[in-house]
Amino acid sequence: MRKWCIFHMLLFISMLSFAAVHGQVSYSIPEEMTKGSLVGNIAQDLGLSVERLKSGKARIYTGNSEEYIELKRERGMLLIKDRIDRESLCGQTMPCALHFQMILENPMEFYTVTVEITDINDNPPAFERGELKYEISESALTGARFVLEKAIDDDVGVNGLSSYALKPSDNFDLKTIGRGDGTKHVEMVLRKPLDRENNEYMSLILTAVDGGEPQLSGTMQIIITVLDANDNPPVCLKPEYKASVTENAPIGTMITTVSASDKDKGHNGKVTYMISKSGAAGLFKMDPNNGELTLNGNVDYEKRTLYELDVQVSDPGRLSDACKVIVDVIDTNDNPPSINVMSKSHTVSENMKPGTVVAMLNIQDPDSNNNGKVMCILNENVPFAIKSTTTNFFTVVTDSELDRERESEYNITVTCSDEGVPSLSSSVTLTLHISDVNDNAPVFEKRSYEAYIVENNTPGLSIFTVKARDADWNQNARVSYMLEDSSVNGVPVSSYVSVSADSGVIHAVRSFDYEQIKDFQFRVKAQDGGSPPLSSNVTVKVLIQDQNDNPPQVLYPVQTGGSVVAEMVPPSADVGYLVTKVVAVDVDSGQNAWLSYKLHKATDRALFKVGLQNGEIRTVRQVSDKDAVKQRLTVIVEDNGQPSRSATVVVNVAVADSFPEVLSGLTDFAQDKEYNDNLTFYLVLALAVVSFLFITCLVVIISVKIYRWRQSRVLYHSNLPVIPYYPPRYSDTLGTGTLPHVYNYEVCRTTDSRKSDCTFGRAASQNVLIMDPSSTGTMQRIQSEKSILDEPDSPLEVRQGTRENYGVRQVVFRLA
Repeated sequence: MRKWCIFHMLLFISMLSFAAVHGQVSYSIPEEMTKGSLVGNIAQDLGLSVERLKSGKARIYTGNSEEYIELKRERGMLLIKDRIDRESLCGQTMPCALHFQMILENPMEFYTVTVEITDINDNPPAFERGELKYEISESALTGARFVLEKAIDDDVGVNGLSSYALKPSDNFDLKTIGRGDGTKHVEMVLRKPLDRENNEYMSLILTAVDGGEPQLSGTMQIIITVLDANDNPPVCLKPEYKASVTENAPIGTMITTVSASDKDKGHNGKVTYMISKSGAAGLFKMDPNNGELTLNGNVDYEKRTLYELDVQVSDPGRLSDACKVIVDVIDTNDNPPSINVMSKSHTVSENMKPGTVVAMLNIQDPDSNNNGKVMCILNENVPFAIKSTTTNFFTVVTDSELDRERESEYNITVTCSDEGVPSLSSSVTLTLHISDVNDNAPVFEKRSYEAYIVENNTPGLSIFTVKARDADWNQNARVSYMLEDSSVNGVPVSSYVSVSADSGVIHAVRSFDYEQIKDFQFRVKAQDGGSPPLSSNVTVKVLIQDQNDNPPQVLYPVQTGGSVVAEMVPPSADVGYLVTKVVAVDVDSGQNAWLSYKLHKATDRALFKVGLQNGEIRTVRQVSDKDAVKQRLTVIVEDNGQPSRSATVVVNVAVADSFPEVLSGLTDFAQDKEYNDNLTFYLVLALAVVSFLFITCLVVIISVKIYRWRQSRVLYHSNLPVIPYYPPRYSDTLGTGTLPHVYNYEVCRTTDSRKSDCTFGRAASQNVLIMDPSSTGTMQRIQSEKSILDEPDSPLEVRQGTRENYGVRQVVFRLA
């Protein structure tokens, strides 16, 4: 507030330098007026018109202070802009006022406005703490004074703090002392002594009241704790206590509790318990704090049956009282049976007969009557029993057959109990080991085994492992493996496989071929190391898995080293005409034997095609007279193995409609083949004997001359055999194939063959014409005789069927 006044004073002085002060006006309003309430008509009070306020743009200037008053120029009024709290604005300062200026322009002038804020009774007296605690001893003297906390009232003047009141006022008076600064000092004075035993806690209410209208007040609670004074002796609850304890009870057993009370509290009410010194004081112990009587030694009923103890209770002020405790000793069965092992076996064989003694025991119980009678039992689930031979003597015997494989060790617990109430017992554990007997043969994990091995394996390769287990122990469980004598296809099985004696690993002795043997089986014997040894056997079946190690084999057409095979196709054969079929097999199995056929080379690739799956060679288009008579096809037969293998077959096709054309075509085939064979022969021969070229040439020329001369002589004096060939029967799926019947014929030529007739039968199926390429001279003779065959009056008559009666025609000749 002080800073706010200084600021406005400086502002007022600074404004005097540039404007004239025409006057000032003061107002007085109560605090807490509502927003928009009227403060005063400033235009009227300053003698100004509303038009002057508007033209001069009148405004209120407060500096950096918060604006609580606002100016309404249209009405010339000062109104409440915001809530005004006098206590927040000025505190205890009086008077409390707002100072600000109203500034006008054209001409510039300002006016000072003072608004006094008057107090209303809006704040009740309040204590800084809502609760005040005191601790006062019950021995405090009358007239003792206790200073109280004063209340604070934010209001001023008559609205401020007026008086105090204290209730209830049975033990205390309230005294108010005025000070020079106008404040009041409040004290609480003890009027009569306090008694903690009657009233330990007291609650007083201090009330502060102000002088406003309406009157407001505030309260504070005063809690008084009365502290105790040692003015009461302890008193035992009973003059005599009775208790009992069993003999041989453990040290620390609680017998009874002695109780005493003291009306005092805290330290003054603390009671201490103590046993008077006597002959039995060492056997008992009393807790000095809670009066618990416990056993501190061993009591024996046979020595003493009753104890009397004197107990003294006292407080810290030496005030005391006394009582008595009578303790009876109760006889109990306090001696358990004692078990003495006279003799025992550490190990027995598993083939021991039932009833064999394994331990002898002696049982003692020092108690008498029923407390000394003893009964012994064994733990459950053991093949043993306990028997009583004479008084206090027992034997442990086998009750059933033993099996080391089921249980190799037994912990036999012997428990002996007397007939006392409660019954006492003791126990002892005997450890018995069961020694092994070779009574279990080895057992294989499976009844039979199947092993797989890929053919062409490396000898010595591990195929499989058999495993047998023996339930016996140590040497009796040591298993050895061996092959049983047997044979496979008349050969001892030991030449096929071997077995490791220790591990049971089966090894291949040889390399297997799936095409020769696909599977075989044998028996493996497992024998333990017992005496006598026990054994068992198992069947092992070995399955050979195929590898793609065989290429396809072409069955048809047959590829001979000295012959040419030609398939005959009419020049006017339709599309899809069945020329021939390549037949091949693969001795492998599975997908390794799946064959596919592909046309690799062909004289005219646009004329023929090969079936991928069936190997059928058919015409792609219609055959015409313009096609070459000699057609050479190379077909590749490939299997489906990984990696794949293949074979190649050459198929010669003669496009002809008559027998002479066939002979002409076959001559060309023979010459081509002879040329290819001689070329290979001479190349190899030239590389071998290049240094002896001259001598070698002479030998070759002479040899060839003699060979041809002899061949011509033999042909002239001998018959010409025709070797028939029976190709497979085909079915023409397009209706243009061969007929269902096969006709074969022979041609026999001698020196007098010119005078004989030769009739060719009709061929309803393929006929193969085979020519020896080395018989060049003979082929020339046949060509020279061709004119005789063409003559109408020739004795050799060639009868041919029409094209409709022929399918694919082949003629087979072997000219020697």
